[in-house]
Amino acid sequence: MGLLDVLLGRSKPAEPDLDRLFGLPSAAITLSAAAGLTPTGLGSVCFAASEGGAFNEVQQEVRELLDADTGHGGVPVELSRDSYGYTWLLARQEPDGLPALVNDLHAVNSALQDHGFGPRLLCSLVAFKDAEERPLALVYLYKRGTFYPFAPLPGRKRDNALELQVKALVADDLRIEPDLSRWFPVWGAPGL
Repeated sequence: MGLLDVLLGRSKPAEPDLDRLFGLPSAAITLSAAAGLTPTGLGSVCFAASEGGAFNEVQQEVRELLDADTGHGGVPVELSRDSYGYTWLLARQEPDGLPALVNDLHAVNSALQDHGFGPRLLCSLVAFKDAEERPLALVYLYKRGTFYPFAPLPGRKRDNALELQVKALVADDLRIEPDLSRWFPVWGAPGL
């Protein structure tokens, strides 16, 4: 960051703290014991794709890395684009394989960051469900280094009560985003 950036009030984007993802297995134990929410085995990474050979190479490297993982049962990693133009990578593990899923998500994020695409990372999420199959995601915001719960309901509504309950339950396990206005809905996110 140069002097001109300081004078104009620009700041260098913060590097994501990818190791915070490793708090998810502990949070999952808390959610299972206290609220009956269990992991589904699905997790995804959202990033702003860029054009060019370097980005295509890292994307292919990530796919090969995760597709080769025998824990996926031969199911390839899925890449998709949402209506806003963001790219989502969906990773799968067995529902009881949350540590392996977190390792997969960390590997994706690390590969993108190591190739200089860290500022393009938006969020990661890990999906959970309760006995009635109600979905919940714990969403990690890279630029904030925080998590928040997202509980979608039919009709593009949210279960705010469940989100606030989960916030209270996992506050000792994860760094929760304190600004509720940053708890963005991730409607239709792969894996949720």
